[in-house]
Amino acid sequence: MVFSSIEFVCAFLPVVFLLYCLIPGIYFKNILLIIASLLFYAYGEPAYVLLMAGSAFVNYIFAMVIANSKKKKMYLFLNVTINIGLLIYFKYIAFFIGTWNYISGQHLNIPYIKLPVGISFFTFQALSYVIDVYYEKIKVQKSFGKVLLYISFFPQLIAGPIIKYRDINDSFVNRKMDINQVSAGIKRFICGLGKKVLIANTLGQTADAVFSAAKSDINILSAWIGAISYMMQIYYDFSGYSDMAIGLGKMFGFEFQENFKYPYGAASIKEFWQRWHISLSGWFKEYLYIPLGGNRKGKVYTGINKFIVFFCTGFWHGANWTFIIWGLYHGFFSVLEEFIPFVKRIPKVLAYIYTMVVVCIGFVVFRADSIANALYMISQMFTGISFDNYKMSFVTSQLNPWSVTMLSAAFVGMAPVKIIKDKIQNILYKETGYITWKPLVISSFSYIAPVLLLLWCIIRLSGNTYNPFIYFRF
Repeated sequence: MVFSSIEFVCAFLPVVFLLYCLIPGIYFKNILLIIASLLFYAYGEPAYVLLMAGSAFVNYIFAMVIANSKKKKMYLFLNVTINIGLLIYFKYIAFFIGTWNYISGQHLNIPYIKLPVGISFFTFQALSYVIDVYYEKIKVQKSFGKVLLYISFFPQLIAGPIIKYRDINDSFVNRKMDINQVSAGIKRFICGLGKKVLIANTLGQTADAVFSAAKSDINILSAWIGAISYMMQIYYDFSGYSDMAIGLGKMFGFEFQENFKYPYGAASIKEFWQRWHISLSGWFKEYLYIPLGGNRKGKVYTGINKFIVFFCTGFWHGANWTFIIWGLYHGFFSVLEEFIPFVKRIPKVLAYIYTMVVVCIGFVVFRADSIANALYMISQMFTGISFDNYKMSFVTSQLNPWSVTMLSAAFVGMAPVKIIKDKIQNILYKETGYITWKPLVISSFSYIAPVLLLLWCIIRLSGNTYNPFIYFRF
């Protein structure tokens, strides 16, 4: 089950939330959330719900052992090995065998192993919990139920953000339902749903059409249309799911960290990664980059450490060379900015253009099925100077009124909403501060607009079969 589905929006969520409101006591509310989370995961992955629960139990036991053992380092190493081994078996074993076959010329059998959805998310959360217990950043949790809830909690189970146990530990025993918080959570969820259903899905269709088109169809215009459409799709899909997760968390009394802070407003690759998928980059910074030495051993070692982190970041996203190259590509520009801080010396407009072009080209590699296809698409973005009727008819077929409208909305949505909101309020209050109906209009619109947006999303979901879940490889 995914958030952007009729089943979730119209059945699962209302029922679970109603029961949550009716059930008294935090203990029983936690039990309800555990049951709901297991059912949520079992709806799409019935064969692997025991795997996810088993992973939670194994990490719970290791944390208990580490907290009470003198051989902490040995048990931590064993725990990390088991968790990474789980990822390798389900996510990477076919990739490793296929790569070995290509290099060696052998023909080893490549097993088909269905990837459990969200395995990278819940494995990283489990690892962070055990590692934090090892470093005594948190006290070990003696209740398996709370550890299971932490790892399986359905708002962030299959699409993140990656939550650290220490950030929500208190919420397991001390959280309250506040009408303002619930209201803010519902609005945030609907906003994320709109991002996903209206913008990401629409631009995803355009991107899919371009990236799956015959090479003879692609020229410089269609290549840029496809690249920009996917760049917008992945942002509004990723950030939309994060908004929905944060909103759902608020509805049930949990506070999750922000995962995206308008990354397409960045003026350097370093700044982009400070704003993009913050929970993932923060995880790698805390549990890999800093243990490797971070920036404490000079620029050369800093550069090496960054390349290692970006390699792992790319590989985390999927078992394909395109993801690895994408990670190393960002690592290259991150290190380049470290050694040659040119972005600080050029006008901010040029720094912004440079960053967006680098990011856009990187996402072409991320989206392409192969390195060869990525290179062809990139080459057409700069050299595809061909405007015959056949190619131009393909271009115009992608620029229908609906896709152009959603692309325009995507560009507007790149700016911080608060800035837009403040500008609207300044316009409304510009003439005089004595008109009392204007605050009422603003307040009413803030409640009516989410309802209308929700209805619009439900209509789109009901009448449109295109609703991809791009986290299946995670």
